[in-house]
Amino acid sequence: MSDMATTDTTPTKDARARRPPSLARRFFVALAVLSAIAAAAVLVCSSLIYQSASVDDAGKMLERECRIVRSALSGSDVGVMRLTSFASQDVRVTLVASDGNVLYDNQNNVAEMPNHADRPEIAQALQTGAGAAERDSETSGYVSIYRAVRLSNGNVVRLAVDRDGAMTAIKHDMLLVCTVVAAVVLLCWAASRLVADRLVAPIDAIDPADPEPHSSYVELEPLIERISDQVEELRGADLMRREFTSNVTHELKTPLSSIQGAAELIRDGIARPEDVPEFAGRIYDEAHHMTELVNDILTLSKLDESERSGDQSLLGSVEPVDLDRTVSEVARRLAPAAEAAGVEITATGESCVVRGMPHLLDELVYNLCDNAIRYNCEGGFVDVSARIEDGRPVVVVADSGRGIPAAQQGKVFERFYRVDASRSRDTGGTGLGLAIVKHAAMLHGAELTLDSEEGRGTTICVRFPAESLVSTLGE
Repeated sequence: MSDMATTDTTPTKDARARRPPSLARRFFVALAVLSAIAAAAVLVCSSLIYQSASVDDAGKMLERECRIVRSALSGSDVGVMRLTSFASQDVRVTLVASDGNVLYDNQNNVAEMPNHADRPEIAQALQTGAGAAERDSETSGYVSIYRAVRLSNGNVVRLAVDRDGAMTAIKHDMLLVCTVVAAVVLLCWAASRLVADRLVAPIDAIDPADPEPHSSYVELEPLIERISDQVEELRGADLMRREFTSNVTHELKTPLSSIQGAAELIRDGIARPEDVPEFAGRIYDEAHHMTELVNDILTLSKLDESERSGDQSLLGSVEPVDLDRTVSEVARRLAPAAEAAGVEITATGESCVVRGMPHLLDELVYNLCDNAIRYNCEGGFVDVSARIEDGRPVVVVADSGRGIPAAQQGKVFERFYRVDASRSRDTGGTGLGLAIVKHAAMLHGAELTLDSEEGRGTTICVRFPAESLVSTLGE
């Protein structure tokens, strides 16, 4: 065949119709919609503010007029006759007796008016000498503003005026709103078209048929790679947040159930008097556990936020810290807990000053030692030391506990992970201690190593970088 069939690659009208909007058009639509919403919101808020200011001004005006009326009627026994001189078409004037009966109203027939003793402004004026109230009318769209004062003879004079309500004010400004929104949309259309065309032009200029479409646009490659990496990071962070929320919920559910059960037994009188101290102690222990959990969660949240933002100031200032003094202080604080568990804790080492965050370094050493005590055996030991090895500051915590199976050693620094989940409630702890240790070590550029064998104990070593070492505390 001399003539080869060719395929028409020109997009059909239907295919073009099914294409998503161009990037430039999306820029335009987004800017136009946002600008219109912003303009409408600003004008609506302005109308609300204007209406509020109008109500305030009217209230102050009525207060001044009330004082004038009270002065004019002071000592007068013919209040109704005198009130007619203050009557006007805009301001409503009402005279109310001390028992709430209406004696005079310049806009209504007093014979048809109900007792006004229950009106807030009247009741307040009868009690304190002056009253104020504002009431919205859902049918008329107005706000009625009331101010009342008590006269020397015990009667109450009330002045009232109506002002446009919020919705009425907005309706009045609707033409202005529409005009401004249309003007803003037109301006944004012109600006967005210009900006969108300039932003999208380099991408539109790429020829899909070019075997090397980025010979002239190499700057797009790192951008695309960075976006892909960020998407993966966001997916990982979202998964971690969901797992963390699920774990926190699980950890809080048990102590809350225990507290609720013990409290119900005490509340309903089911618990015997001699058992009440035991239930109260259970409530205290579970509440203490939840407090520790919340404190650890807050610490981890600060560590996470510091890592994401790169702002270490969220965790405190960096200053010289003597690791030997830190391990000695931690051992002293944990001595009562170790004694209660039948474990001996000792601190050894040499002066070892590093630049770091005192609170975090204390948390790091404390959590390592506390974990070693909790998962030890009666009659065992915990030895914590700080020293310098090969020019690097090192903290070592060794114990004679049950040890960690080899298959689980890579998971012990994960949040809420416990080697022996069946004994987690007996040993206490929040399951976050070693996770805090991992993040605190990373923040200080330290390396964590774990050496453990079942039945022979565990040794965890934290090696700080050599540049973190300082010679003296004053340096």
